[in-house]
Amino acid sequence: MKFIVSSSYLLKQLQVLGSVINSSNTLPILDNFLFELDNNQLKVSASDLETTMTATLEIDSTSQGSVAIPAKLLLDILKTFPEQPLTFTVEDNSTVEISSNSGKYAIAYAPGEEFPKAVVLDDPSKTLVPAEVLATAVSKTIFAAGNDDLRPVMSGVFFQFSPEGLIFVATDAHKLVKYARTDVKASQVADFIMPKKPLNILKGILGASDAEVAIEYNDSNATFSFENYVLTCRLIDGKYPNYEAVIPKENPNKLLINRVQFLNSVRRVAIFANKTTHQIRLKIAGTELNISAEDIDYSNKADERLTCDYQGDDMQIGFNSRFLTEMLNNLSSDEIQLEMSMPNRAGILTPVDGLDEGETVTMLVMPVMLSN
Repeated sequence: MKFIVSSSYLLKQLQVLGSVINSSNTLPILDNFLFELDNNQLKVSASDLETTMTATLEIDSTSQGSVAIPAKLLLDILKTFPEQPLTFTVEDNSTVEISSNSGKYAIAYAPGEEFPKAVVLDDPSKTLVPAEVLATAVSKTIFAAGNDDLRPVMSGVFFQFSPEGLIFVATDAHKLVKYARTDVKASQVADFIMPKKPLNILKGILGASDAEVAIEYNDSNATFSFENYVLTCRLIDGKYPNYEAVIPKENPNKLLINRVQFLNSVRRVAIFANKTTHQIRLKIAGTELNISAEDIDYSNKADERLTCDYQGDDMQIGFNSRFLTEMLNNLSSDEIQLEMSMPNRAGILTPVDGLDEGETVTMLVMPVMLSN
């Protein structure tokens, strides 16, 4: 088997696929890219058993065959080439010879048959989502997903599809984000939990794309197809917690404030907070918001005053400044609203402006107990 391909085009595709490969694999074959050649179409795949990703490349060839080529070695050599055509030839002595303008390089390969086959979904449901919508949904939610191996269902993002619209939820029990779209719909009701790793890979390549992503899913796996990529991954097994139950419905105290001003203030004050609790205190009365933090062990304290638009009773509430900063960073609006009911109930952050038609973002942050 033999084919000719542009060096930079191949490198770009392999760098995307390379993010699937783990740094340490139980199966040595997973350290390779699988090359499957069918005349002028080349399919390259990478897998970690849970997630498999394939890119289809247009190349120059008249032969067929499949080989597994060591990923790290191939990426390292491709990074050093200027743009030029490369000729790959599979030799009889179990090596692939790469010929460039300046030289020849031989890499040992493994037979393509040893590479694990990607899962084929039986009778999947299918939904089409614009790439931009999916990229936004993932980046708005993924930071709030947990890292606790004991609660795997909370370590992913919950996809909830219905004819009314799409909902994406992530939570780690301290913070929760719900991103909803009513302008994109699914034909039937379905929900599943996507692991973080494939979502991060998708997020990285969807941002610049204006394609439609075809999402196919059944009880155990999901496939995302767009442009020349197909990503198949195993879903997280289990039942997602009832997130609607934790979002407080009655929140009479509403605070409107400039997002950047609030964020900068929280960041500054947080420097003086206790290094284990990261606790900051919000004290709201009239049109004044007082943000303070104190680290008693080191006699460090900070106190800032901001003007705000507030309707509700005077109140004091404590938050973990890291969660608050993450959420404010993740919003892009100029103004945000913080709704609260009581100092021991969750606060709800929502953007006031800058949303598309049919788009809503709800962020919930649990308070911390204030020590008087």
